[in-house]
Amino acid sequence: MSQVLDTPPPTRAPADDDLAALAARHGLSVSGARPTLPEYVRQLWARRHFITAFATAKLTAQYSQAKLGQIWQVMTPLLNAAVYYFIFGVLLGTKKGVPDYIPFLVTGVFVWTFTQSSIQVGTRAISGNLGLVRALHFPRAALPISFCIQQLQQLLFSMAALVVILLGFGLPVTPGWLLVIPVLVLQFLFNAGMAMIMARMGAKTPDIAQLMPFVLRTWMYVSGVMWSISKLTKKDHLPHIVTILLENNPAAVYIDLMRYALIKSFHARQLPPHVWATATGWALLAGVGGFIYFWKAEEKYGRG
Repeated sequence: MSQVLDTPPPTRAPADDDLAALAARHGLSVSGARPTLPEYVRQLWARRHFITAFATAKLTAQYSQAKLGQIWQVMTPLLNAAVYYFIFGVLLGTKKGVPDYIPFLVTGVFVWTFTQSSIQVGTRAISGNLGLVRALHFPRAALPISFCIQQLQQLLFSMAALVVILLGFGLPVTPGWLLVIPVLVLQFLFNAGMAMIMARMGAKTPDIAQLMPFVLRTWMYVSGVMWSISKLTKKDHLPHIVTILLENNPAAVYIDLMRYALIKSFHARQLPPHVWATATGWALLAGVGGFIYFWKAEEKYGRG
């Protein structure tokens, strides 16, 4: 009987609200919690030197095992352009009626490769670097952004070869070449946003990386890399909605703007209506939207 009387009453387990208040009182926070969007941007900016150094290191190591080394940065898109010229320009005759077809084709291949590679590496940015994600604390958006910077650096190497090709085919240097800078800025924003979207999707479903080559190949064929969209859309056999989709395809918009900047025979009338507004809209939609979409899953990357 005395044992029953001496037994202490059961203690009540602390409620979640009590624990949260206790943690807040002592300055504790949830491990791996997602920061606010402004704080996330500040953290990302604070690591800008890491982002650029990581991109440069990746670019340097990419062809370190090849005997020709960094030359492949230029040779790969040039060889692709040579294959496309033979198949599409010669066998299928897409070069007919297109002035300066080789500069036209090479420009399209280089600009498209920038978008294609950015999305491909972005898809594996998280799933392919889980060791780094789990070992270190940093804004995860640094990875897809750094991979896009790596692809931009590679494009700049290719642009040197493109300039040689343009000059070799007698195309003059004009003030219009300065338009390359805003075109690359807008395309980089678009590519980075798409890379972040695909990075989040690829982190949750790694099999997407196996599907992307087929999606990107289809996208390339409808982006006017090897043929002239303006020449095709002038014909009346296409439904109006198809013409609108072809002209406002973001990859085609950036390709056409680059051709307009570099190739004198590529005139403004070959550009779709409101092309600069369209290019800016795609850059903001993908860049800002992709960044927010990626940030919303920040605390989930590397877990599970």
